[in-house]
Order: sequence, then structure tokens, then C-alpha cells
Amino acid sequence: MKVSKEMAKGSHELILLKLLSRKDMYGYQLIEEMALLSEDVFRMSQGSLYPFLHTLEERGFIDSYARTENGRARRYYRLTTAGREALEDKESQWSVYVKAMSRILKGELT
Repeated sequence: MKVSKEMAKGSHELILLKLLSRKDMYGYQLIEEMALLSEDVFRMSQGSLYPFLHTLEERGFIDSYARTENGRARRYYRLTTAGREALEDKESQWSVYVKAMSRILKGELT
């Protein structure tokens, strides 16, 4: 099932930070990993991803470096210390959000 872009939009920062906490990745790799792990619920276009990555880089959450593989230069992104702290905070917020939404949708207290 597809979810609306509005619902998905608020999740992209958390998703990207989480993926980069596991390993350094280049842009297309991030797009593919996000789609694979979410069974295509979350899929970003390159036109949406790169401005998002630049914003995360400006905020100090990630940095990037060039690496050549098989004769092809790629820009890899990695999480910074500030990014790890932001990820922890966002995961905590997400947990509170999910619990609250679950209570509302079920109509019961847990």
C-alpha cells in the first residue's frame, strides 16, 4: 500500500540518519536501501534526496567524501557525532509518536 507523500515526508530525516548509522552510502544506494527495507513504501527520487542530504550536511548531521570504485567516482555520506545524537533524539520522539498513535487508533490505553 502506498502512503501519502505528506505522511512519508516527516520520516525521511530519521530514515536517512538510521541508514547512515549502519554504513556509509552514496545517494543511489540510499534510495535503493530505503525502498528495499520499506518494501517500496518509502522511495525518494534523486531530485528530492540530494537537497535533503545537503541540508543534513549543512546542519552538521552528516558529511561526505569522494571515493572511486571500479573507475567510478561516487560521493559517500556518513553520520557525524552530531548526527548520531540527532538520530537518538529522533528515535525517542518516534517511539513516543508511534505509541500515541497506536493508542488513538485502537481507542484504548496501554
